[in-house]
Amino acid sequence: MNAPVDVSFFHRAAKPLNSYRKYWAARFGTAPFLPMSRAEMEKLGWDSCDIVLVTGDAYVDHPSFGMAVIGRMLEAQGFRVGIIAQPDWTSAEAFRALGKPNLFWGVTAGNMDSMINRYTADRKIRSDDAYTPGDVGGKRPDRAAIVYSQRCREAFPEVPIVLGGIEGSLRRIAHYDYWSDKVRRSIVVDAKCDLLLYGNAERAIVDIAHRLAAREPVKQITDVRGTAFVRRSDDDSGKGWFEIDSTQVDEPGRVEAHVNPYQTTAEQASAQGSTCSREEENADSVADKPDTESGRGQKSLNNSSGLPGDFASTKTAAATVTAKGKTQGTPGDTLTMQGNAGLAPVASARSQPIMFVPNPALQGKGVKVPPRDRSVIRLPSYEQVKSDPVLYAHANRVLHLETNPGNARALVQAHGEGHTARDVWINPPPIPLTTAEMDLVFSLPYARSPHPSYADEHGSHDGATKIPAWEMIRFSINIMRGCFGGCTFCSITEHEGRIIQSRSEDSVIQEIEDIRDKVKGFTGTISDLGGPTANMYRLGCRSPSIEAACRKPSCVYPGICQNLTTDHGPLIKMYRRGRALKGIKKILIGSGLRYDLAVQSPEYVKELVQHHVGGYLKIAPEHTESGPLTKMMKPGIGSYDKFKKMFEQFSEEAGKKQFLIPYFIAAHPGTSDEDMMNLAVWLKRNGFRADQVQTFYPSPMATATAMYHSGRNTLRKIHRQAENPDEAVDVVRGEKRRRLHKAFLRYHDPNNWPLLREALKAMGRADLIGNGKHHLIPTFQPLTDGTYQSARRKNSTPVAPSAGRADNTLIGHTAAQPGGGAKGQMAGTQAGKGKAQGQGPGKVTGVALGLKGKQPVRGQLLTQHTGLPPRSPSLKPVKPNGGRTTRKTS
Repeated sequence: MNAPVDVSFFHRAAKPLNSYRKYWAARFGTAPFLPMSRAEMEKLGWDSCDIVLVTGDAYVDHPSFGMAVIGRMLEAQGFRVGIIAQPDWTSAEAFRALGKPNLFWGVTAGNMDSMINRYTADRKIRSDDAYTPGDVGGKRPDRAAIVYSQRCREAFPEVPIVLGGIEGSLRRIAHYDYWSDKVRRSIVVDAKCDLLLYGNAERAIVDIAHRLAAREPVKQITDVRGTAFVRRSDDDSGKGWFEIDSTQVDEPGRVEAHVNPYQTTAEQASAQGSTCSREEENADSVADKPDTESGRGQKSLNNSSGLPGDFASTKTAAATVTAKGKTQGTPGDTLTMQGNAGLAPVASARSQPIMFVPNPALQGKGVKVPPRDRSVIRLPSYEQVKSDPVLYAHANRVLHLETNPGNARALVQAHGEGHTARDVWINPPPIPLTTAEMDLVFSLPYARSPHPSYADEHGSHDGATKIPAWEMIRFSINIMRGCFGGCTFCSITEHEGRIIQSRSEDSVIQEIEDIRDKVKGFTGTISDLGGPTANMYRLGCRSPSIEAACRKPSCVYPGICQNLTTDHGPLIKMYRRGRALKGIKKILIGSGLRYDLAVQSPEYVKELVQHHVGGYLKIAPEHTESGPLTKMMKPGIGSYDKFKKMFEQFSEEAGKKQFLIPYFIAAHPGTSDEDMMNLAVWLKRNGFRADQVQTFYPSPMATATAMYHSGRNTLRKIHRQAENPDEAVDVVRGEKRRRLHKAFLRYHDPNNWPLLREALKAMGRADLIGNGKHHLIPTFQPLTDGTYQSARRKNSTPVAPSAGRADNTLIGHTAAQPGGGAKGQMAGTQAGKGKAQGQGPGKVTGVALGLKGKQPVRGQLLTQHTGLPPRSPSLKPVKPNGGRTTRKTS
């Protein structure tokens, strides 16, 4: 048996999830599905629900859906839990369907941020929703967490509201809102919830539920990690905390004590807590030296981060001294000093000693370094960050540096002024789950299916009522949580944290067997064995003390930390054991792969490539140029080249034709037009054509979003005036420039050629315009309808490959191999949803599709894009590019 040993030995002073005494309602047993109606409650023998969960997603009883995990965890604690999924938010009536909750409401917008779920990066409404039956859009409101909370309050005003989910996590402080292009207040204020739970909330929700069940007022629950709430500045519950003021930038760092130029050796030793033996011999003849605590607590800025650090206290000794052998002192005093010949007594009856004394105005203001668990950092207020992008960047930087559960301090941010002023108080992040607790979470009695109310007339979920998000993860398994990559455009770290929380091997194998034996429609293929990152399973810091004290935002940037373990052995062992199970034909890896980690273990790459790649493997270089990569905290393209070489080598050894699918982001902060041009040249040189392209999507609270809003590099110390070029960030704003960066990724689309020609000429790179293989875009311009055609089913009409093309490359967005049969019918993933919370990059395939839009007709004149009159139609037509008819022009 594989013992559930933790990867991380992170100190966890937290009560285990399975150590609580069960609530009395546990006698009702386990529900096949958590009830969504009164009729289901009656079948279970319930007269009421202890907790009602409201979610913007359809209810799928699967461990990949947050409400199912929270609901089943609360059920395991003995509570009666009901679910209201995708309610009609236009009135409070739908929120009364299950009656009044006995303990509290649990509210979430769903697995995705509601705004990212509903809008594209261009702020256009999506026509679909992968978390809704039938892939129908419009089943949730904008900012669903706020709307649902308001309706819950209307339905039963006296019931506490506990808000959670990704939407709440990313909006726990004042945040830049891309859709309204302004800074919004903390969602705790707007939703008027009693408590906000951020991050993975099992530990917090269980503790809160038991305390509310014990009739503890919700206003008194202010000590739970991973929670945020509103507190008045004069509230007694906030007393006893050491507040560190971080409301400004460019304040001085730690001020060290001034060195006394006349200090004797004995005085120096005494100040350091030691003694001078030679001086002790003359102790009786030395004047008394009164030590006075005179230091003042100084706010300090971390040398590398700019974050207010600990307070410093200093000691200044008032003492009599001598200099250069001259006599100083009162009659009878004998003073000494160390000279070239050692210590010699000197005396004087005429001179008075020089006294160093503390400033009386500062006496009593010195404090010692406060304990971190009782320290709170005051961020710039909402009113400050709303009108000052520099302070917004500073506040965002402080928040990201206070995310390690081992050393994070509480944060507080004022909202409002005068009698309306209140503080949003954010407790430190939750303690990560142990391996045993992770196993408990994933062993709960999930039905692994959508609720029966979503079934069609045949009782199936595979027809018109199919939920695409469930279909995608139907046969997949989550083996871990968290990510220490720290990519600035991604929100995984802000939500799940950077401490890897891994399940045991036995737990994963048991779930594979459950899918094989219990899930309808299973054909023997596990679609994914991964998590936020496929190959971070059981990776962590070598030293518990370093892990608890580390403040780096990434363990793999700018290089892999020397304290990080990169042993993929446990993952290889799990792969081999899983595919050896009876009835398991194939285990694929569908999660994103961190290739700079993978190349540290060639054995893992070989195992992955030869046994767990279904024709293609997706990885995310994101860009090729150092400018944007440094703002993304991603490795250079050299790591990709190294992995690609290993991938091709092991594929060839296995006799398989397999392909890498790289992802790239357009218009990310720090990306210049030249960077995108160079990326386009790289794509063409390597034979890639981007099918589905995603521009940078500023999700709330992400580091890259702070760059986008402020124009400052929040990976560096923030100054009021940028002191070096690296502190400023080139932000891609405006529809035209964002469209240009997107066009560079789709350099092969004729609709983009006029825009690219104009840009290349303005950049002085007209040499890339021509009809040769080394040119980026041609000089001729075919007739097009000017529209962008996506491979997404609902947003465009797919175009078939041109006749005569014989390339054995990947086709379209599906990344499937050409030809008919099963391989040619492989379905693509949810395009446009991207990686974390919809901010994903564009998918690139090694595809050679024909021209988009209306195709030119043989004999029809195609003019140069020069503004010159057309040439004579008597020119002989030629057929470059696989048979597409064009006119040869000079």
